[in-house]
Amino acid sequence: MTGNTNEKSRGLVYPWGTQAAPAEPFQVADGVWWLRFPMPGALDHINLWLLEDRDGWTVVDTCLDLPEARSRWEALFDGFMGGKPLRRVICTHLHPDHIGLAGWLTRRFDCDLWVSREEFLMCHTLADYTGQPAPEVAIRFYRAAGYDEQMLDTYRSRFGSFGRHISALPDSFRRLVDGETIEINDRYWQVIVGSGHSPEHVSLYCPALKLLIAGDQVLPRITPNVSVFPTEPKGDPLKEWLNSCEHIRARLPDNVLVLPAHQAPFLGLHVRLTQIIESHERALVTLFDALAERRRAIDCSRVIFRRELASEMLVMATGETLAHLNCLVGRRMVRRERDADGVDWYVQKPDTVDFAL
Repeated sequence: MTGNTNEKSRGLVYPWGTQAAPAEPFQVADGVWWLRFPMPGALDHINLWLLEDRDGWTVVDTCLDLPEARSRWEALFDGFMGGKPLRRVICTHLHPDHIGLAGWLTRRFDCDLWVSREEFLMCHTLADYTGQPAPEVAIRFYRAAGYDEQMLDTYRSRFGSFGRHISALPDSFRRLVDGETIEINDRYWQVIVGSGHSPEHVSLYCPALKLLIAGDQVLPRITPNVSVFPTEPKGDPLKEWLNSCEHIRARLPDNVLVLPAHQAPFLGLHVRLTQIIESHERALVTLFDALAERRRAIDCSRVIFRRELASEMLVMATGETLAHLNCLVGRRMVRRERDADGVDWYVQKPDTVDFAL
């Protein structure tokens, strides 16, 4: 990667272009290096951030635990990183592409994992299900969403895969708390915690460098999954997500370079947060209008995503749909009714007027 293209798209500015993909560590600011690791699947990469830290390095996020990823890290240790150790491993949140190699890295360098408490504990909880059969509470949850027996069987066959690409987490961690400042290479970074995509997602803001390491909290051209799961069936993660986006927009200046976990670094934080908020609000309007007649969650997924969903996407789509449904229930615009077969039906409350942005 060379040059500064300042490519513009949908109100955002991309200093290195929208398709930027460094083959080698690429410096985005003083002491801050961009790594991109390939991954299998539709989202075929993750951006990791390597920070110079006096006599060593701090890394933010780690990639899935894959042989190829371990090999790439080993090459960096012996090559670009100059034999200097990792002083700490920071993970933005619990998803395997972010925390997958945290345990391996911390053991290799005898350093601490820095992460928020809820992310650490929830990751342990979900990883413990690896290889286990789906619990009955989860089957009831997806039956209530409208799954037939074939869909439930598919869910059963895929349950317990969360921890397959996560190396064993360390037995202790250093907790990150919203609003605290941490020092890296004689610069202060503020911890910004958001919720909705995951329980206590950490982003890192450096005022001196005008940088935000955003994780999945702010992505330039996609929005991360915001889902309801069987562990908290009546949760309202979309409300938490919208509140987090509004809070970050009010809390941080607009003139920061956003370093996202996927796609390319960009300028235009406030524009992008507004786009994210408005896209979910539009989806809520669309869903509310569709609920003039009773529908199950599985029916509502087709309203939100406007297509039939492949089986491998069904659980994620159902979770996102339920997040929107629970948000409308929480706003007292929609009611939930369970029938004799244990299936939930959603419909507009009769005293609710139409709403729009």
